[in-house]
Amino acid sequence: MSTEAEFTFDNDFDIDDNVKKAYDDHGYIIVRGLLDKEEMAQLKKNIDDHSGISENAYGLPDGDGGEGKMVIWSHPGNDVTGIIARSEKVAGFSEKLLGGEVYHYHSKLTMKNPNSGGKFIWHQDYGYWYQNGCLFPDMLSVFIPVDRCVKENGCLEILDGSNRCGRIEHKFREGQHGADMDRVNEIRKVCPHKYVELEPGDALFFTCLLLHTSGSNNSPLRRWVFIPCYNRASNDPVYEHHHPQYTKLHKVPNSAIKECRNYTDVSGKEFIDVKKDKTVKVGTIDKEQKQG
Repeated sequence: MSTEAEFTFDNDFDIDDNVKKAYDDHGYIIVRGLLDKEEMAQLKKNIDDHSGISENAYGLPDGDGGEGKMVIWSHPGNDVTGIIARSEKVAGFSEKLLGGEVYHYHSKLTMKNPNSGGKFIWHQDYGYWYQNGCLFPDMLSVFIPVDRCVKENGCLEILDGSNRCGRIEHKFREGQHGADMDRVNEIRKVCPHKYVELEPGDALFFTCLLLHTSGSNNSPLRRWVFIPCYNRASNDPVYEHHHPQYTKLHKVPNSAIKECRNYTDVSGKEFIDVKKDKTVKVGTIDKEQKQG
């Protein structure tokens, strides 16, 4: 296994063979400073200025009396979030990591407000996406913090290299779709448990097979994260569901992020009706958990 999965973005950075090997071995790469301060100001202006994005959020119970919030949309659109999701250093890098053309599977904003709890249980994204008819795990997410993500406010935690274990069975626990904990506990013995502490503008590119979780935010610090997700064009889901089938992604140059002045028009995004998503139970804790 390669020993380095962390890199720093500059104008010369690209997904070369060494970066790709790190991604394949570890199940992720961290790219520090993928978005600079000006680009992050653009993103924050888009999501903080009542653009209509956060108004579509729904609550996700954490089993401890707390609640995280999330909003999901199907298509990137033309606001700043959409331009970032279509940029060469996000979508283009994702294509190089996945080895072929990708399309925008969806984007999401996860919101752990101060002292809100909002933990997410151990899971693989493919634990959800497999249920949506995606035959191959040719899918990834790009985790871009809007706020600092540290242990104190419930940063992401991963099992390094757990992607090589393949798909783990998932079932409902605490209102969420979580991985079989007997298997997770065995994997923890051989795959290092790491806290992924990130600054705004850093990016974690991670495969849909990487086991990950995040703790409760019981701190005074907000913890919002923007996460565009991609599927290979060759992996078009075999049946329709609440996320898009293959839709041509029109990439834009990185310079378009700073040039974008659309902060409020969210037309075309198609926010998800969570009632159609069979991998979450919104506002409820399943019966098995209540009795357990």
